[in-house]
Order: sequence, then C-alpha cells, then structure tokens
Amino acid sequence: MLHFDNRLVRELPGDTDSRNHPRPVIGAAWSPVTPTPVAAPRLLAWSREMAETLGLDERELHSADWLAALSGNGLLPGMETYATCYGGHQFGSWADQLGDGRAIFLGEAVNHAGQRFELQLKGAGRTPYSRRADGRAVLRSSIREFICSEAMHHLGIPTTRALSLVATGEAVERDMFYDGHPADEPGAIVCRVAPSFIRFGHFELPAARGDEALLRQLVDFTLARDFPEIGGDPEQRMARWFEEICVRTARLMVHWMRVGFVHGVMNTDNMSILGLTIDYGPYGWIDNFDPAWTPNTTDAQGRRYCFARQPMIARWNLERLADALGTIVPDPEVFGAGLDRFNATYTQAFQRTFAAKLGFAGWRDGDAQLLEEAFDLLNRAEIDMTLFFRRLADLSPGAPAAEPLGAAFYDTARQVEHAEGLAAWLQRWAERVRADNESDTLRQARMNAVNPCYVPRNYLTQEAIDRAEQGNASGIHELLDVLRHPYREQPGKEHFAAKRPAWARNRPGCSMLSCSS
Repeated sequence: MLHFDNRLVRELPGDTDSRNHPRPVIGAAWSPVTPTPVAAPRLLAWSREMAETLGLDERELHSADWLAALSGNGLLPGMETYATCYGGHQFGSWADQLGDGRAIFLGEAVNHAGQRFELQLKGAGRTPYSRRADGRAVLRSSIREFICSEAMHHLGIPTTRALSLVATGEAVERDMFYDGHPADEPGAIVCRVAPSFIRFGHFELPAARGDEALLRQLVDFTLARDFPEIGGDPEQRMARWFEEICVRTARLMVHWMRVGFVHGVMNTDNMSILGLTIDYGPYGWIDNFDPAWTPNTTDAQGRRYCFARQPMIARWNLERLADALGTIVPDPEVFGAGLDRFNATYTQAFQRTFAAKLGFAGWRDGDAQLLEEAFDLLNRAEIDMTLFFRRLADLSPGAPAAEPLGAAFYDTARQVEHAEGLAAWLQRWAERVRADNESDTLRQARMNAVNPCYVPRNYLTQEAIDRAEQGNASGIHELLDVLRHPYREQPGKEHFAAKRPAWARNRPGCSMLSCSS
C-alpha cells in the first residue's frame, strides 16, 4: 500500500470555494475537486516500470480498489483530490488563469525508497479551471500520452511518466480539427506520475496579479520540496534555483533535438520547473527531416513551435519565468546569469550530443558546417531523420557507400537527384571520422547509444489507436514492449523501425493534430 504525504495541499493555501464550477481562483494554489465517476472502467494498459518504482505489483493494479482510484470512481487511504491554479503565455500572449482543466491530483505518494511522486488523473472530469470544457479525454489522445511518456523515459529523456491507461466506457464528444464536425469518441483516463507537476505558469499567475504573498509561498514551497539541495540567502537561493531550471531546460531541448521530438505547444504553462517533458498533446516525431515542421494544426501558420525553434522558445519561456520571479527580487538582474547559463549549457550539450550522433570522438572546428550540410541535405532530399543517423553507424569510413541509407529516402526521384550530393557529404564525413583514429566498434557503440532504432512515430501510435478503438488493446502493449529498448536492434520487429508509409503522410493522427483531445 502506498503512503501518501500530501505536502502541497497541507502547506499551500487552498481555494475556500468547494463548488466545482469555472471561476477565477484568487489567493489560492489549489482547489478541492472530486473526480467525476465513469460508467464502466477497464484497465487497458499499465507501465510495469512505473508500478515497480511506486512499489505496486500487477495484482494490486488489477484490484477493484485500484481500478476505482485510477478511473476516478473511488479513493485509496491517504489520497486527496485537487486541481492546481496557474496561468501562462500561450503562443506568445498572456492568457491569464488556466489551471488544471482536466487533470485531478490523487495526492503525493512516497515509495519505499523515500521518493515522492505526484499522481494525477488526466481526463477525470471538470474542475474549476475547465472553463467551457468537460474535463474529459478521448482514447486516442490518452494512448498517445501513455505511450510517449514511457517511450521518452526509455529513450533517456526527462519526462513525466504514465502509470496506467483506463477506458471509461463512456463517449466523449470532440471536434478533432475544430472544423464544425464533432463526433463521439471513446473516453479514457491516464494516471500521470512525476516528482512535481509545477510549471512556469504557477509562478506567472500570482506575479501577474500582484499577489506577492502567494508567489513567495510558492517559491519557498518549491525550493523546500523539490530543490532541497539549494542553499544560501534568499536572493542567492533564487538565483541558483533559476540557474538550475535553465540548465535542466537546456539539456531537455538538446534531447528533443537529438531524437526528432516536437512538443507542438510549448506554452509557458507546459514547461516543467524540473526540466521534464510535460503535457503530451499535439506532439510529433520528425519523419522526413523538416526543421520548420510543427505537428500542431493551431500552429500551422506561424510555426512558432516548429522543430528548429524549440530551443529559442525555451529561452523565451525562461525569460517569462524570470519576469515573474523578478517581481519579488530586489535585483532582477540576478537572473541574467541563469539565462547565460542556458545558452552555454545548450551549446555544450548540443555539440557533445551531435558529435556522438555523427560518430565523432568530440566536437571540432568545422563540425558545425558538416552538420548543417547534413541537415540541409536531409531536408532537400526528404530523408528520414531517425533512419539516416541510425544507418550512418553501419557505413565504413574507409569506403562510405550510400546504399545502406537508401531505405531512409521518402522519394525515389529525390534520391536520384541528390545522390551526388550525398556521396560528397559522406566522403567529408568519412574523412572527419578517420581523423579521430578510433576503432569502428567504439564509434558504432557511441552512435547507437544516442541514435535510437525505435521511436514512437505518429503512424505507429495511430495503428495502436485504430486497433484499440475496435476493442483490441494488444497494439498498445506490442508497441510499448518494443519501445522499452529503443537503442537495441530487435529481430522480428522491423516494422517498428520502418519509415512512415505513404498512407500515413497526410492522415490525421499521423501528420498533424489539433490541441483537441
């Protein structure tokens, strides 16, 4: 049985209005709210790794008590349910109060190792922050969040986790592309898990409202609970804390760029104070390399959150966090060092990571140009990013033939058109590899440790969704099982490593998605 120690509701001020209706919540960090029961909950999938971390076994997760808790139909001893209050900048503009509109916390669990985890149900019904929405989630978006959360963990990328996926037995109406064609879809609930779900927006909202007392309480609470190692006087602690957030965020951005992940909606309310990937909505994975690609239909024109801009947007979001924290710091300039550290950390981590992706022992002068030439070639020739870097490891620096890269092209005509350019680039790459004077075994091991063979491509997840919507959840388990070992070749699993098929190029769910779920 998990032990719950719900510090957030105990130590931060709560909403005095217990009625569950949309409203501005002033002077409070959270609101009490009870999940809305569902008709026929059924456990579709669970993460055995996350369950083990929490100290739960499969028998417990399948029990009636746990099924009730994971579906919002009941509580276990020690659980307290609430939603938190925050604001945020959305697509560059201040959006004021947002909050957990369809996420309801079950409390803070402490495992046998003393590790603290917040448990949160996404899709468990309305909260005071739901505005005009119903607080529910559909099966397709819930499967996407469940799979990607765990896949990112196995890729070695900081992320919130997913404990379980529960079908509700109820229909949810959604207009998938906001085009006036709503339809009923099967509903679902994901139990998300993280040491902390605190976001940049938690600090922005009280700062924007001039509520310095609440802002100070939030800062003190976050430092005490989530960053106890940071010491010094109040101003030093604030500066060191902000610098740590900048460092973690910079490293996260490099991870995203490394594997071709595009978050799709990098609003400040979707930025984790711990540097975790948080809120899996209209995310996507780069197939044919395109730095301007965004998976979010809402972002299709401005492309604010496209692949190439993610590091820049992360820095912008950190600046907004600095603005908020600066309202209670005598000298707001103390945050300048943290922003400088973001730039330095990103540059160093990017160079180290992409040197490894290319098979180099370290980053040298001239490597940036070689990488830019590769990106340009991948884009113009419409080459699959994941397959290109993975198969590059198989080439011999002594005679780098392009044939093993043939499967990475999406268009035969472009393959022919750019054959000469690819051959010339491979010769320059091979010359650079030979300059390190390392064994092929060492180089290949370095490359295969950072270049995954398997990622949760949109079309793979959509295939699992299609089967699940027909009542067969086996595709979820099959895909998750492969993604548990993303850097290891798995005989018989070639389908999961293949490039996006032609049928998926423009299909909804496989190309672009909306924020709707």
